[in-house]
Amino acid sequence: MSVDIQGFLNTHPFSRFQWTIFWLCFAIVLLDGFDTAAIGYIAPSLLAEWGVQRPALAPVLSAALFGLAAGALLSGPLADRLGRKTVLVAAVLVFGLASLTSAFSGSLDQLVVWRFVTGLGLGAAMPNAVTLTSEYCPDSRRSLLTNAMFCGFPLGAASGGFLAAWMIPQWGWRSVLVLGGVTPLVLTVALLLLLPESVRYMITKAQPAERIRRVLSRISASAAEAASFTMTETAPAAKASSGAGIVLSKTYLAGSLTLWIAYFMGLVIFYALINWMPILFRDAGLEPRTAALISALFPLGGIGAIFFGWLMDRFNGNIIIAVGFALTSVAIYAVGLVAGQLSLLMVVVFVAGALMNTAQSSLPALAAEFYPTQGRATGVAWMLGLGRFGGIAGSFLVAELARREMTFGAIFTIVAIPGLVAAAALVIKQIAHPLQRRDRAGQPRQALGH
Repeated sequence: MSVDIQGFLNTHPFSRFQWTIFWLCFAIVLLDGFDTAAIGYIAPSLLAEWGVQRPALAPVLSAALFGLAAGALLSGPLADRLGRKTVLVAAVLVFGLASLTSAFSGSLDQLVVWRFVTGLGLGAAMPNAVTLTSEYCPDSRRSLLTNAMFCGFPLGAASGGFLAAWMIPQWGWRSVLVLGGVTPLVLTVALLLLLPESVRYMITKAQPAERIRRVLSRISASAAEAASFTMTETAPAAKASSGAGIVLSKTYLAGSLTLWIAYFMGLVIFYALINWMPILFRDAGLEPRTAALISALFPLGGIGAIFFGWLMDRFNGNIIIAVGFALTSVAIYAVGLVAGQLSLLMVVVFVAGALMNTAQSSLPALAAEFYPTQGRATGVAWMLGLGRFGGIAGSFLVAELARREMTFGAIFTIVAIPGLVAAAALVIKQIAHPLQRRDRAGQPRQALGH
């Protein structure tokens, strides 16, 4: 008996084994968010302890982002060649060790180096967590589950703010980095023991049917009866065989470019605000603790991505996310208008974060759906990796605006503009690659397993 992998996932209940995969990948992305945002929350303490000026923080704030970009760009092709699990385990180990080591930095230069290495691991981990999760999901809930998993990132970033506000007064800023290093090392052990390889990847690499059967049997015992496996690809075929070749092929290039632009612009907003909001709010007259707590509301709103995932499984994902980015621009602009009204500021920051993080967190699911299995890890990773340069740009953007002594309101007006650009890019993607409601019926099957 021959079994179609996606048909098998579609027809069986979401199993405890699949939930284990989901929660392990959620934990990876949660720690990714915590470690990525941690440097912004400890920035005021660095200013005080090392007596440096704010512009000197720009390399520290952006060092991990350069590493994130490099890690993502390298890990995608590696995961399409070596497997998702191998790259994931190595990535979590690297960012855990590097974050722990960065806690013992004695100077800004040392911290810059270790934040870059931390970024390498973080950049390799997130796209492969997205890819692996999506490849174990049924079609009817792929965007919902992938977005729910990706909510770990803004939740991790938000928890970094709340924990930093509690930990730094008691144990200093280094304790935040210690926590961000030890926890991934514990998670590495769990990944080695519990995380499987992607069955779709195993089929593309023509791995033995027995190995595939052993994994699928943990979803349903009926897989034990399969003699061979096939895989349905609904994404358009490309002539290239490598992941990079598929992503850059004529078939996918327009979509790749627009995804890169959208993710880039979203991260301009995210890192401009997550790194600088505590300082900007403090300069606007808020107490440092209050500034940190209000800033932590911004990434917390990303849990709205679960709702967007539900919508994307039913309607046009390009348009849904484009609307989210357009509304983000309006909300970010509004933050600049309410600095003197504390209660209203809290509400607007939360709403702006909910819109921005919901739209941004939905892009990986959109990319995972867009590319075929042979290029999925590269496609998702390159979008995340090239998008990271938007985070770098966002960090330096606010530093430059502050250097020019622009007002609080003017800074937020400028930071709102990238949201409109991201929305326009997704509209162009829809024109170039019209996305219809999913219909897998009648799709040809490609026999790749034996």
